[in-house]
Order: sequence, then C-alpha cells, then structure tokens
Amino acid sequence: MSEVQEDLNPFDIAQSQLDHAARILGLDEATHQFLRLPMRELHVTIPVRMDDGSTRIFQGFRVQYNDALGPTKGGLRFHPEETIDTVRALAAWMTWKTSVLGLPFGGAKGGCICDPKLMSVGELERLSRGWVRAVGSFIGHDRDVPAPDVYTTPQIMAWMMDEYSKMAGYDVPGCITGKPILLGGSEGRDDATARGACFTIREAAKYLGLDLQGEAIAIQGFGNAGVFMAELARDLLGLRVVAVSDTKGGIYSADGIDWQVARDHKQATGSVVGLAGTRPISNAELLELDVAVLCPAALENVLTADNASRVRARIIAEAANGPTTPAADEILHAKNVFVIPDFLCNAGGVTVSYFEWVQNTSGYYWDLATVQERLDARMTEAFWRVAKVHEERGIDSRMAAYCVAVQRVADACKTRGWI
Repeated sequence: MSEVQEDLNPFDIAQSQLDHAARILGLDEATHQFLRLPMRELHVTIPVRMDDGSTRIFQGFRVQYNDALGPTKGGLRFHPEETIDTVRALAAWMTWKTSVLGLPFGGAKGGCICDPKLMSVGELERLSRGWVRAVGSFIGHDRDVPAPDVYTTPQIMAWMMDEYSKMAGYDVPGCITGKPILLGGSEGRDDATARGACFTIREAAKYLGLDLQGEAIAIQGFGNAGVFMAELARDLLGLRVVAVSDTKGGIYSADGIDWQVARDHKQATGSVVGLAGTRPISNAELLELDVAVLCPAALENVLTADNASRVRARIIAEAANGPTTPAADEILHAKNVFVIPDFLCNAGGVTVSYFEWVQNTSGYYWDLATVQERLDARMTEAFWRVAKVHEERGIDSRMAAYCVAVQRVADACKTRGWI
C-alpha cells in the first residue's frame, strides 16, 4: 500500500487546525485572518567566539504570535534543524495553550539553529548571552517571557536571566522562567509537563468510565518528559508501563518496565534498547500496541493517515507537540479513540512557569505541595472545559480545545478594539 501524502509543515498544520476551528465557531473573516499569522517576529544574527578563537555566526528567532490576553510566553529551542515555520507553529500552539488553561498570557516561541551537543559549556554560555542581547528589547517580564524547551536547560535560563538583568541594570528574575530554584525557579517545575499530563489522563478516564488501575501505557520518547511520565503514570494512575522508546529504538515487556532501571540503563548505554528482561520494538510498532494509554512524548507527526487506523489505545495523551496530523485526527475520532490534545495535555509546564512568574513578580514563593495542588486544579478545570464543548458540539477533542482557546483570544482581540 502506498503512503498517503500529507503536508507535514508544522505551521501549515497549525493554520489548518485554526481554519477548522474558525469554521465551527463561525469567526468573521477579519478575526480569522488576524489569528492565522503571528503578530510579530524577530530574526537575529548572533556572533559567538568559539574556544578555538574563531567566530561563528548563529541564526535565531523569536515569534510573538498573539498578546491579546497578556504578555507572550513560550520556550526557546536550541536545535541544529530549527526552522522559522516550526517556531511559528509552536508559537501558535502556545497561544492556544495559555488560552485554554485560562492563563493571563499570549503565546510565543524562540529558536536558535545550533547543536548544543557539539558545543562546550563556555561556547553555550556565550551563545545564550548573545541570544538575550540580540532580542533584549523584544522580551521582558511584562512583554514576553522565554522558558526552556528542546536542548535548553535551567542553567541556560540562568545565564539568560543574568544577562537580561545586566542590560536592565537590576535583577529581573521574572524575565525568564524555568530557572534553577536558587535563582527564583519554582518548586515542581521539573516534572510539571508529565504531572499535568497525568492529571488530564485521570480526568479522561473518568469521562470515559475507564478504570486505569493495572492497565498498560506505552510511552514514545524517554527524555525528560517521558521518564517522568513513566514514573508518575505508575505512582499517580496505577498504570503499568509496558513499552518505552528513544531515537535508537524501543523495548517491550508485558509484565511492565521499571522506569528507574530503564533510566539507569539509558544513562549507561545511551539508549533504552537492550534492557534485560525486555524485547526490542520499533518506534512504529510501539504506536500500535494494544494499551489503554498511548503517550507520544517525543516527535511531531508520528501519528498520520498511514498508521492511525492501526492504533489500539483507548486514550492518546500528547505529551509531545504536534504528534498527530489532521488526517490522523479524523481517523482516530471515527475509531472513538480519545485524544488529549497537545496544547491541553502538555500544558503543565507552562502552567508552572506561570506560577514561577507570579512568584517572581510578587517575591513570595510557594512550597511543592501548593504548586502541585494548584497545577491539579488548573489542569482539571481546563480538561472539563474542553470536555463540555466536545460533548455539546459533537466534535473531536482537539477541535473542542481549539474552540475554547480560539474563542477566548478572539473575544480579547475584539474587546480591545483590534478587530
């Protein structure tokens, strides 16, 4: 059978999803067109002195998609294959993510084309500080607040916060989130994405009338979010992790995989592949396992028109950004597979980043229990807001989430008098 050809450009997908939501909502043409494009974007060129004495030129981006609901918020990615269309799409999804959670933020995203794995600590610090100098007039605690994303870390956020504070002439901890706790970071930020996803899985099971205790979950991607997901799926939901994978392949065990043993094996060997007591499985095979919950936690566009019909999970929890194409969404909806869309499922990270920003601006810091309790309340409320629209309109869960988010942003634009 020949593969179905789909447009996998991430920004085209983001615009297509918005177009669908606009039709459902009956948005007027001006508002629809306004929301299809970023309000502003900045391209920067960053010279960095390398350890060998040479100077390399790096290209960076920052896209502020929409700020009708407040200062923009979004991560910063350091990746050798970063593209402006990826950043635009992620900025759009951040706009809908902050909106569906009811946060007082708009959406943004940033990127820099580089390979941190090939850079020394000193080179990485000079690049991080150079990025902030290049975009410094574009960001700020009351304008646009970056955070960590792919290949960026709390240490990188610390360098960036320090550089921005030097430029401002005083300490501005709220200009960046995802910082080390010592420099104003929030308790609970490390596992926030996975914990928030688990809260939505719990609520989805309630909605569907499923008992998850002892049921199976497969997790594609065993990076930061995937490891925490394996731990919390067991501890919070009683799920049995039967499969995990990384870029080199995956492993399967019907009896369950101990997340700590898998983590330690990956740290020692560079991959989960070869873990004793498991059999090898491909990333493609993992997606088609007979499990209660499937969690794509790595790459975009892994569920497509070519494999969606073979998915056997009852719930798909999108911890990754953009793992499901629009064509796959239609197939999964027809199969009654309940998809917890990415910008709801993985919103725990930005929610705790919001908590960090609140703590930074108020100078009052919360304990871990308070952070986790408030994260639970936010994620649960957002899930049922989406479930209500899903039920009332009879549309798939992604479009229900879009309707909630887009309507809120559209109303804010009109209330401000922009449209």
